[in-house]
Amino acid sequence: MPERPATPSWFPSTPGEEPPDPPLSVWPTGQRDLATQLRDADCVRGTDIDTDLIPPAIAAHAIATYTRPGDLVLDPDCGAGSVLVAALQSGRHALGLTANSRWWKLARANITAAKAAGAWRDGSVLDAHPKVLATIHAAGLIGRVGLVLTAVRTATDDSGEHATGPDHDPIAAVEELAATLAYCEPLLRSGGHLVVVARPHRQPDGSLVDLTTALIAAGTSAGLAPVDRCVALTAGLRGNRLVTRASLADRRAVARATGAALALTAHHEALVFQLAHDAELAAAAADSHWPTEDEIATRPAVNGVDYPGWRRAA
Repeated sequence: MPERPATPSWFPSTPGEEPPDPPLSVWPTGQRDLATQLRDADCVRGTDIDTDLIPPAIAAHAIATYTRPGDLVLDPDCGAGSVLVAALQSGRHALGLTANSRWWKLARANITAAKAAGAWRDGSVLDAHPKVLATIHAAGLIGRVGLVLTAVRTATDDSGEHATGPDHDPIAAVEELAATLAYCEPLLRSGGHLVVVARPHRQPDGSLVDLTTALIAAGTSAGLAPVDRCVALTAGLRGNRLVTRASLADRRAVARATGAALALTAHHEALVFQLAHDAELAAAAADSHWPTEDEIATRPAVNGVDYPGWRRAA
């Protein structure tokens, strides 16, 4: 996959101007621990109980990279609302959905806190399943969403505890997410992106679950094209080494594994998708040749006329 979003927005706009640096494939989002991030984002007490939430720094980085001020950011399974807070604080509109009553209360409280702190964009959270996005109730959202940003969520009850059993493993959660991605595809505006953030999960033997393959398949089946695969650090950078801040669940998983040396995880995975036709157009544009100043100067005239539009087009 490319190391930057497949979008023509980074093409040079004036002669001699270099395109901006492409977005990083490694996001430096782990320079503060999660508790500090939640506190600095003014999230309400209890937000940290949502163990599947997207850390505020990761949400803010994705929003800054893939949206413009005033865009609409949608999280179709928003949990406690960390994405909604990051969107409002970045000057974007925010809409979240959750059918979990505990998460709905927390997300609503977080939106209220963000607005009280000065965020003036529109933000709301609906007590609803993602499938409502495929009904007439969401007709006004078609083609309006600049970014869908959501996490892979394993099943939880209202206490916030993760359910166990074969029906609630991470791969099953991705299969449920596949339907949600299909609901979101018609809502994306042209040039919009859909980003799925997945925290690492381990098998009983301690090995990491391959969520990437399942997520790419889920996005493709929803009519989306994968355009980027990024690593969002949850560890701090200290010179040439990482300061790991693994969760308690991950530490326990490593402790249970026997017979193999295992490293603590230091990142979340971020899979970036676009509408299939947008990705095709961007790929075609990226393959086109942009003439240099020397090529423009030496280009022969047509019928004896040197058209100035060539220079503007370059």
